[in-house]
Amino acid sequence: MAETSSDQAGDMKHDSISSPGISDQEKEMASSAFEAFKTGSYDESLKHLDSLQELNKEDYKITMNKAITEFYKSGQTTTSTLKQTLMTLKNQMHTAVDDIDGLDDVENSILYYNQAVIHYHMRQYSEAISIVEKLYQFLEPFEKFAQAVCFLLVDLYLLTFQPEKALHLLAVLEKLAVKDGNSKNGKGESTNKESTAMKAEFTAMIEAAKSKMHQYKVRAYIQMKSLKACKREIKSVMNTSGNSAPSLFLKSNFEYLRGNYRKAVKLLNSSNIAEHPGPLKTGECVRCMFWNNLGCIHFAMGKHNLGLFYFKKALQENDHICAQLGDGSNGQAAKKFTGIPMCALLANKRYELLYNCGIQLLHIGRPLAAFECLMEAVQVYHSNPRLWLRLAECCITANKGSSEQETKGLPSKKGIVQAVVGQGYHRKIVLASQSTQNTIYSEGQSAAIPVASMEFAAICLRNALLLLPEHQQHDSKPDNGSKSCSLSGSTETSETSDACSGKTQEGDKFIPAAPSSPLRKQEVENLRCSILACSAYVALALGDNLMALNHAEKLLHQTKLSGSLKFLGHLYAAEALISLDRISDAIAHLNPENVTDVSLGVSSSEQEQASDKGDLEPVESSGKQTPLCYPSSVSSARATMLFNLGSAYCLRSEYEKARKCLHQAASMVNTKEIPPEAILLGVYLELQNGNTQLALQIIKRNQLLPSVKPASSPDLRKKPLPFQSSQPVQPIQTPSSFTQVQRK
Repeated sequence: MAETSSDQAGDMKHDSISSPGISDQEKEMASSAFEAFKTGSYDESLKHLDSLQELNKEDYKITMNKAITEFYKSGQTTTSTLKQTLMTLKNQMHTAVDDIDGLDDVENSILYYNQAVIHYHMRQYSEAISIVEKLYQFLEPFEKFAQAVCFLLVDLYLLTFQPEKALHLLAVLEKLAVKDGNSKNGKGESTNKESTAMKAEFTAMIEAAKSKMHQYKVRAYIQMKSLKACKREIKSVMNTSGNSAPSLFLKSNFEYLRGNYRKAVKLLNSSNIAEHPGPLKTGECVRCMFWNNLGCIHFAMGKHNLGLFYFKKALQENDHICAQLGDGSNGQAAKKFTGIPMCALLANKRYELLYNCGIQLLHIGRPLAAFECLMEAVQVYHSNPRLWLRLAECCITANKGSSEQETKGLPSKKGIVQAVVGQGYHRKIVLASQSTQNTIYSEGQSAAIPVASMEFAAICLRNALLLLPEHQQHDSKPDNGSKSCSLSGSTETSETSDACSGKTQEGDKFIPAAPSSPLRKQEVENLRCSILACSAYVALALGDNLMALNHAEKLLHQTKLSGSLKFLGHLYAAEALISLDRISDAIAHLNPENVTDVSLGVSSSEQEQASDKGDLEPVESSGKQTPLCYPSSVSSARATMLFNLGSAYCLRSEYEKARKCLHQAASMVNTKEIPPEAILLGVYLELQNGNTQLALQIIKRNQLLPSVKPASSPDLRKKPLPFQSSQPVQPIQTPSSFTQVQRK
């Protein structure tokens, strides 16, 4: 969810304060220039500044004010030029941010503040924070400039997902506001009208600051998933701001996190976005955020097609705004920071929206369209390991293909029998061969070319793995592989429900993953498990068995590995070992006792613990279903292991052991859950035993062992899918030329 932030960090400061020792004439010129600037008479202000510069050519503040005035005269569209001018002035002064003496001067502070504001609007948040944190050390009185610096720093902390620092700074601001307010009111009563007006202005500034603080606090608590604290603060926001668009957006975000999706939609619809100022005044496209938030809510509700519709509406609105603000369309002008007013640069959310559209399309089952969206988003968010994983999943899903078995849930004869030729005694059954079931990959093309191929998936997964830190933590939780939607750092994701507990220890570092929330130390290992599982699958598909075995073994050595990923790790390792002719090692991995759990998310105890804290992300009732090729219970998972174990025994010509495995597996699952590869293995075993008639009977009935009754009351419940169908169960290996490995 995205909330409308309070007004911008601050406009460019035009300094009219004169240095000591200047003449009265210079003071009068400076005052006239400043008054003309405030009224919007920029030409007149430039004339006064030119005259002032003739009297004092060495004062850099005059040059800075001229640059700012010319910037406003151009409609704030020459951001790059102003940035270069300020950088030149700083170099002429031979000062740096670390130069403490240089920052003692208020005029120098304004120069650095102006630089920080430009960095802020150009989304160069790290540079802006390094400047403003230094400025903050030299600001004590709660005056207008100090307030602007502090609010800019709070905004930067929230944009970079550092809510703890933002709350700490807001607490300091509250103390300073109360202290300064008491000191102003505590002074002796004065009959001077000017003094009374100053007090009234200061009181109004304090009240406005308090209202803004409440909104910032809500944004911080939303990022931390601290719902109890957020609920208290929401009341203050509604009392101070009323039913304004920012307050209703914040409250809608709060209800979204609580899982009250209908109420969140109702609050969004009640916000009068038509009366909200445009991006030229606020730097935000509220209509764009409105459609995006509706898309996020419907994504969480599992209505992915409707969510995609709203995301596309948001994207259209964003492109329309960008076309109005600049010369280029689709935000092209924003890339170069030219032609668009600086205050509106942050309004362009094209790449965040493309990220959301890509994730939604991946859920719908349109991997190629999702790949196109995410490929455009990765050009900006190339350091996001989550995004590289999603790209790999697009490639995997696009190459996985579909079959009648997956759509209907039945092992149809078409998956086994390719054709029937001849008649009577000469009638022959042609079974599916290796060449017809394997995926056809592009040849003679570089793997680095961004197309939805398995080769490119391997590159994406390698990038994702390299972006994660080497050091492993020991308090990770299983990754449920859920795809998350986000908008410009303020849209919360379902993947970070346990990332922030509200109390982050000092030194708890996180990995940036814009535009979604950063990866905390708990999530890094969860994501690593997902990447390793995908990497093993892709390596198997590409025939790189050694690399597949390496990834599978690394996956199995991860701490607190979820049951579903552990199950997949053993299967992937077994197939790689079989391909490497290490049958005995593969049999050890295919031991049914290795499967004790096939859970896909956090355990119930962990959910209860998080619920007690009030910080649990609402579980998606998204209707995401486990594909029928994935085991729905421990019993069916062990049956899958037994099917594969029988195949491994068959490779060692231990046909009796293989037959026992098939008998045992068939008795554990429903007949409809038996994969066609297992039926092929049964046919092969009967042919090896000389039972041709029984082999034909198995094919005709499409049943593994007609004499074995299926298990009663099988567990056919659907569970959440761990990898968007990207991590299916590894199919059975069989030794005959007419049977083969098929990855669904």
